[in-house]
Amino acid sequence: MTDRRRVAVTGIGAITPIGLGMEGLWEGLRREQSAVSTITRFDPSMWRSHNAAQVDDFDALDFIEAKKARRLDRFSSFSVACARQALDDSGIDMAAENRERVGVMMGSALGGIRFAEQQLSNFLSQGIKGVDLSLALNVFGGAGSCNIAIELGAQGPNATNGMSCASGTIAVGDAFRAIRDGYADVMFAGGAEAPLAPLCFGSFSIIRAMSTRNDDPGAASRPFDKDRDGFVMGEGAAVLLLEELDRAMARGAHIYAEVVGFGSSNDAHHMTAPRPDGTQAARSMRLALKDAHIVPRDVAYVNAHGSSTPLNDPTETLAIKQTFEAHAPRLQVSSTKGYYGHALGASGAMELAITSLALERRWLPPTLNHDAPAEGCDLDYIPNHGRDADVEFALSNSFGFGGINAAVVLKRHDGV
Repeated sequence: MTDRRRVAVTGIGAITPIGLGMEGLWEGLRREQSAVSTITRFDPSMWRSHNAAQVDDFDALDFIEAKKARRLDRFSSFSVACARQALDDSGIDMAAENRERVGVMMGSALGGIRFAEQQLSNFLSQGIKGVDLSLALNVFGGAGSCNIAIELGAQGPNATNGMSCASGTIAVGDAFRAIRDGYADVMFAGGAEAPLAPLCFGSFSIIRAMSTRNDDPGAASRPFDKDRDGFVMGEGAAVLLLEELDRAMARGAHIYAEVVGFGSSNDAHHMTAPRPDGTQAARSMRLALKDAHIVPRDVAYVNAHGSSTPLNDPTETLAIKQTFEAHAPRLQVSSTKGYYGHALGASGAMELAITSLALERRWLPPTLNHDAPAEGCDLDYIPNHGRDADVEFALSNSFGFGGINAAVVLKRHDGV
């Protein structure tokens, strides 16, 4: 194992409800408008919740040749498309790379579940002849990372973790460690989710996790606000191309940010409810800060998990206070889920892409629909309108079912 190496973000790919591609994502943020609407993929009337954040302008054929695209479900298509975008953005020539030093780490809570639902419907109506031959390959949780590797020829470390809504963040953290510790030079890292299918959507509705603000969809996802009533399901993906910093600088790469720290923990408390005292969520942040070799007062911005649920938002606020102590009131905090809902395992990757751009472009995105703070939510959440800010260090949080907590620290790159 080599000495600890520095890790840069040199490419960003994004498929989101607010925009496609890195610039599309940024333009969507600057519009400061929610993409949440009444779901149109199916009739939601049987469920309590009717809202979702859909990606309506994605065509796999824009990124993948037709023969390959026909074999991939939406989750895998999102994954490959984002990786292709990130590669193109980075300027790396894969033909010139040592492919054994290029790897893939992805996260997804549900993988190919939408495709599985479709094929079950076909089976019930048509029998086995109605089932797509690719079913077994498309429901495979690792299909996202493996299809990226096949498409781009990446022969290095490869994994897709399924750690719920923290999985995209964990994938980026694991990829960061692979480069830092000398196991790879380039990593595609992110998350993808395509959960908008009736049964999957309904499974979250029946446990009353999702907002029922059906008469005003655009205001349904409202992190840290007193009138929040649950999250809004979304879909999408993001992939960050991570690269060893010295080689990135040597080839004149555009560097969005550096990944400098990663921490994770488990509440060991409940499958859906966060640990009320926030101690393990705070511990994941403290571990990330320690890994980055910085102290709490060095961080100026936190991109919060901020899921807009009654339990998460005050617990995350408490955990931030425990982590940053006297510095907490000076932090700028926002949850960007007001824009695009909660894309489950893709959210952390999307938010790390957003945070990288926020550091580079010196503008912090707001918490949309934040009109009045909820009880226990008393930080500076950058309500409704973004803010110009010169930030050196930022931290991004993700929390998931099963008590999973993950945090990544990013640093603005100043050319040295």
